[in-house]
Amino acid sequence: MALNGRLTIPAAGSTTANADAGRFLCSGTSWDGSGPRLALHLPDGQPHRQPLTPGTELRFRVLADTNGNEKFCLGSWQVNDDGVQSHTPCPGQAPAERGYQCSSCFIRDEVRGIHNSHRVDSIPDALRRYLDQPHWLYVATFADGSTKVGTAADGRKRLRLVEQGAVCARYVARAGDGLIVRVLEDAVTAVVGLQQAVRAGTKTAALTRPLAAGTLDARNAEAAESVRSMLADTGITGFRPVDEVWEPPAQFATVLDTSCELYPCDPASGEHGMVIQAVLGATALVRVDGEETLFAADLSRLKGRRLQYGPFRTAVPALQAALF
Repeated sequence: MALNGRLTIPAAGSTTANADAGRFLCSGTSWDGSGPRLALHLPDGQPHRQPLTPGTELRFRVLADTNGNEKFCLGSWQVNDDGVQSHTPCPGQAPAERGYQCSSCFIRDEVRGIHNSHRVDSIPDALRRYLDQPHWLYVATFADGSTKVGTAADGRKRLRLVEQGAVCARYVARAGDGLIVRVLEDAVTAVVGLQQAVRAGTKTAALTRPLAAGTLDARNAEAAESVRSMLADTGITGFRPVDEVWEPPAQFATVLDTSCELYPCDPASGEHGMVIQAVLGATALVRVDGEETLFAADLSRLKGRRLQYGPFRTAVPALQAALF
């Protein structure tokens, strides 16, 4: 099943006495220096990864438990003495109650208050250790022109934007810590009007009809300049302005330059068979059996889902198949 931490999809027709064979809890898509992958855990909590390299076949069905629960706890995060986060799997992979956590893991999580840390009177020591490092303020633009302001810890400066699925982005400030950068982020939203989130489904749908590259870059450059001008007049200290262009992975261009349609089924339920062509953020450009059309599939929908790997196929609805 696993080789050097990488998954082998069970062969079609294979049998096993182990009821858990090929079953995983998915934590979503993530990126590192080698590219994108699905983050997975066995039922006993052991981590695995599924590389999403071109040609990779993803064949799975989404499982519910005996009570009909379909979304499950992804565990909790702690902060080490050096400020680095570490993950603890949920002992029983219990049904999720709050977001992607059960109540027990929610209580144990040391970073859950990070987004409101600059709005409270006191911060737990563990969270303060994480926040006590340089952070970056960025302006990101997506394929439909939607533009947002966001933050990234120093060690996640580039990968944060990769995983966000930005098409164009610019760093506009480097703050001394995670509290200052969030004050800046709120100020940008209040004064410039940039949102702080864009829905994953919106990002995926936009990749089927992306705006021209020059249009997106110009829109991002204009927004970034507006933010830098606004920051110069805030009176806030503890940061310095920057003007730095973010560089996306090369395979982002493959997704943007390839004609595709929206994946016709919800990846969060049912059976699926897809072959990866390229990945942009959490969106995979995929081919499915029997179809010439390529599709943009939102793999963020797999987060918190139990997957059974096997010889599964995507059943494209008849009406949509006729449209393609």
